[in-house]
Amino acid sequence: MWQAALEAVGISGSYRPRRVDTAGMAEAVAEIRSGLLDGANVTMPHKDLAASLADRVTPEVGRCGAANTLVAEGSAVVAHNTDVTGIRALWAERELPGDAPVLILGAGGAAAAALVAVGDDRERFVSARRPGVAEAVLERTGTAGSVVAWGRPVTGAVIVNATPLGMHGEELPDGLVEEAQGLFDLAYGDRPTPAMGTARRLGLPSVDGLDHLVAQAADSFVIWIGRAAPIDVMIGAVRTA
Repeated sequence: MWQAALEAVGISGSYRPRRVDTAGMAEAVAEIRSGLLDGANVTMPHKDLAASLADRVTPEVGRCGAANTLVAEGSAVVAHNTDVTGIRALWAERELPGDAPVLILGAGGAAAAALVAVGDDRERFVSARRPGVAEAVLERTGTAGSVVAWGRPVTGAVIVNATPLGMHGEELPDGLVEEAQGLFDLAYGDRPTPAMGTARRLGLPSVDGLDHLVAQAADSFVIWIGRAAPIDVMIGAVRTA
């Protein structure tokens, strides 16, 4: 996707994966600061670490404590969270209910981004498989919300799946999607997740993980390159990979 995007706008550059531990993250940030790298995307489990290593953070990063995009501004490394902006854009574009309650599954960096993205003017619920972490993500983001037991549906809510469930064909707990008004699935794989299949069968408004992958990448493109991303090219590259 990224190589296709760079070629589409005539920019000579490369985008390469790098598997890092904590020390490797610090090394990569130092390379951005020194100019060896222009920027980086960060995925789990290092989004919190990326935020803490940056010299400056955007308000979205400050609130959710996680960053997925790093960029050099002079000698400083600035942390952004395009998960937040990607969710907001797609929510409006795909006409997910704007006033329905939201049930967020998960309690990591993606869940924190979703809590920030959906705004403070609606009822929010968080459900996680591990005890205590749902309360922690609400506190971390300064969000007023309720914790519900894992697997318990919230009738009429829009579900945001901020867990990896579905990336390898895993099912969400029975009844969750059936009781929902919509689905925003951040998980993605080489085929639609079972939750997306259920949402489409029921005719629910939905966004899949590949849609969000492109949306957050397009925002990173603007941050790094300073011009609009070739979204059609990026979608084509993702969908045919």
